[in-house]
Amino acid sequence: MDTGASEEQIDGAAAVLEGRRTAVLTGAGISTDSGIPAYRGAGARTRANPMTIQTYLGDEAARRRYWVGGHLGWRTFTSVQPNSGHRALATMERAGAVTGVVTQNVDGLHLGAGSTRVVEIHGTMRRVLCLDCRQIFDRRDVGMRIEELNPWITVPENIVMNPDGDVAPESTDGFVIPPCTVCGGMLKPDVVFFGEYVPADRFRISESLVHASDALLVAGTSLTVNSGIRVIERARRRGLPIVLVNQEPTRADAWADAVVRGGTSEVLSGLAARLAG
Repeated sequence: MDTGASEEQIDGAAAVLEGRRTAVLTGAGISTDSGIPAYRGAGARTRANPMTIQTYLGDEAARRRYWVGGHLGWRTFTSVQPNSGHRALATMERAGAVTGVVTQNVDGLHLGAGSTRVVEIHGTMRRVLCLDCRQIFDRRDVGMRIEELNPWITVPENIVMNPDGDVAPESTDGFVIPPCTVCGGMLKPDVVFFGEYVPADRFRISESLVHASDALLVAGTSLTVNSGIRVIERARRRGLPIVLVNQEPTRADAWADAVVRGGTSEVLSGLAARLAG
């Protein structure tokens, strides 16, 4: 596949990162080669009405739709595998070239690829949280309860998945959302919805990762979401070199020491070959 990136561009990015301990920020674009669509750019599937925390809390019908679509998509999500871009970052971490990954993704693919220092800044689809007592549940256990309460629910063939692992359900008639088994309260996937803030302690961990690094590599994000821009601002304040890898222009192109306009799988693999032997 033609990434649009030349060997000279990848060489230039590698020269910026050479000999530096690099923190990494990733977005949805790194997971597209695993079959998960991005929010923006070529091939993206834009949703006109993304779920907000206000709608989730205040509209029971919308909450049912979310859980039906989320469950069907999550079942497909669990079969998705890391791609060569994820594996390249894990290789660079093992070689000492990468200090860790701050990801805006909720798919868990960095951990699946072998990265050990991963900050999932927007949360993860692997966990479910009770909004009342704050108990945390494994998504697999909640999935089993959903299927026990709704034995009619099946994963359709040729499912069309959204970036957060949900689908557009045809019907939610009769769907029962399982309550918290501890207090009977409202459950919510442990992900940051539109209208929510990234938890302060989670962002502090991402800041610490940047502070412990000598450079920042940004891959697969247009940086439309403010949490990504905040991470870059922390790197800029410290005067760290910044390398951007993305198919489309980003909000931070003017701040970067090197911009590689190409696909993350091929470009990150090229960087790993240069920086991790």
